[in-house]
Amino acid sequence: MDSSSLSPYILLFNALSKIPTWHYLVAFLIISVTFLYNFLEVHFFEDVLFKSQGTPITYNPSSPFCNAILSNCKILHSRFVATPWISSPHFQTAFLQFCGRSPGFSYRRQLFHTSDGGTIALDWLMNADVSGGAFHINGASLPMNNSISQDETTPIVIVVPGLASSSTSHKLSLDCAQKLASVAGHPSTNYLKNLAFNMAKHRWNVVVSNHRGLGGVSITSDCFYNAGWTEDLRAVANYLHDKYPKAPLFAIGTSIGANILVKYLGEDGEGTPIAGAVAVCNPWDLLIGDRFICRGLLQRIYDKALTIGLQGYAHLHEPLYTRLANWEGIKTARCIRDYDNYATCPVGKFETVDTYYRRCSSAAYVGNVSVPLLCISALDDPVCTREAIPWDECRANPNIVLATPQHGGHLAFFEGLTASTSWWIRAVDEFLDVLRSSPYIHVQKKQTSGQLSALDSSIDQYPRLHGAEDGIVTAASGDEKRDGIEDIKKLQMLGEEKTNEMLSNAEQEKHFTGAKSDFVSETCQTSEIAKNIQGVKSPDIDSPFRRFLNQMSQQNSIAMWLLAFIAIRTSWPLVGSITKFIFRKRSRKIMPAA
Repeated sequence: MDSSSLSPYILLFNALSKIPTWHYLVAFLIISVTFLYNFLEVHFFEDVLFKSQGTPITYNPSSPFCNAILSNCKILHSRFVATPWISSPHFQTAFLQFCGRSPGFSYRRQLFHTSDGGTIALDWLMNADVSGGAFHINGASLPMNNSISQDETTPIVIVVPGLASSSTSHKLSLDCAQKLASVAGHPSTNYLKNLAFNMAKHRWNVVVSNHRGLGGVSITSDCFYNAGWTEDLRAVANYLHDKYPKAPLFAIGTSIGANILVKYLGEDGEGTPIAGAVAVCNPWDLLIGDRFICRGLLQRIYDKALTIGLQGYAHLHEPLYTRLANWEGIKTARCIRDYDNYATCPVGKFETVDTYYRRCSSAAYVGNVSVPLLCISALDDPVCTREAIPWDECRANPNIVLATPQHGGHLAFFEGLTASTSWWIRAVDEFLDVLRSSPYIHVQKKQTSGQLSALDSSIDQYPRLHGAEDGIVTAASGDEKRDGIEDIKKLQMLGEEKTNEMLSNAEQEKHFTGAKSDFVSETCQTSEIAKNIQGVKSPDIDSPFRRFLNQMSQQNSIAMWLLAFIAIRTSWPLVGSITKFIFRKRSRKIMPAA
């Protein structure tokens, strides 16, 4: 058959059939590798060919603390280069989960009881336990037995774990399946042990503050932890500060623990006993994180894995969740949002899941942080998106240093050919070591009011007033203690009585009009309330305030005369025209009569 009469497709098929099969296999392999290279966000060639200048750092350039500390942090400035054979955020995070190695030692266990009846497992690793290699091999936790003297000056660092993570792998579970579920959803505890061991070797006493219901401890109250639960950290920090007053207190938070830590620092401000802190892989904004983790295929895999871990945590405390939450909904939850809807919101008394995410996000509290704080967030973190990082807020706060390596995954940052070290652990150790020997560590200041909340209403935070000697009313300083609501109501009643007396006196003044009397009433009432709040005992309005009212009255009188003058001046042409018209009309009537 003539080839010109054949279909073009038949000709193409005949040509393709003559290509060797192994060529197709090579082409398929190249396409697959290229697809997976981009899909898994591998950056091997980027690390080899395009060497960056170092870790991007965001801070306030006018801050003496940032300039002094950063000039001595070489690791923080250095470029993070991932282990070549796991140069992907997903490989890094998976390696942390399944293959990470950790030193073998045992913590010293201390049970801390909160005011609401809750129990927290505090796991200690002291510098004396690891110095000279004399540490206990893995096994059951040892009792604390007052191993630290109250006069101890070695700095203490509190470690706040991430979601469903604890210092050890010991869980209270009912069967093997629940154990597997409880482990599958959270990063390996190896990073916590590596962090604790590395810090303890460098002259720190480390205490891991496990979340309620984790670390092998049962829930002993109706209170569970969540992503914004700062009460436990506050109680532990105050307890350690009171018991070891000579030991500087620092804190490190990872993942959800970082969110809790930053939120706590923002709530307490100057009143926290923490001298310095580090937040690693903070989700920052839980609402943005919720949208992100449901976006792509890989993110949904992380979402499912974390949900399984949370369900394993719920299985450990099934009787309480059955009574306080929707247990059937917890068992069928397919994502973190479902779990929070059926478990976290009912237990934590949140109206909706979005309400929970908004109230518990630490990004809203960044501006109130008064403690030297290092934040480390990888830009390719597959769990905590870069979209939630509060860049401007961190830059505006002179106490915050934000380091954002291009790569690192979630709590991984493995480096070296054998992936035996983690960059962020070395950077944290260096930062805290420089900070504790500097004059920039935070010193606790006594609080005059409750903790600050970014979402608190400002209605009840009215200003306190002073009546100055020259009669000027000014706001009192923020350092003065605000009285209770009941006292304020009593003072308002006293103010009303004084106002009535003043009104009767004001009526006798000729230059006070009715409008001015209303002004006097409101002003005097505010002044009396302010004086009573400050504890100033005054039987009546004093002469400076009377002088102030007289000055206001004189100024109002002058203003009224000026207004009258302006009114006459501007309306004079119209008045003159009307007058001329009237006189002209009258003169015409008179002339015929003459």
